[in-house]
Amino acid sequence: MEDFFKNVSRYPRYLISITLGIFYSVFLLVKPLLNRPLTAIALIGIVVGVSLFLVFTLRGMLGFSPV
Repeated sequence: MEDFFKNVSRYPRYLISITLGIFYSVFLLVKPLLNRPLTAIALIGIVVGVSLFLVFTLRGMLGFSPV
């Protein structure tokens, strides 16, 4: 039974390493776009727009604010 809990305790570390690896890979793909001001502004605008869309959609779906 001790081996079972030892094995299960490795999963959070695995999840964290996979998540950080994905974010690092995405950052490396996006990094060249940040060199030019026009693409950097467009990329920041897209990230802000997607974030706001998700926030407003979730608030509307969960009933946190009257629509």
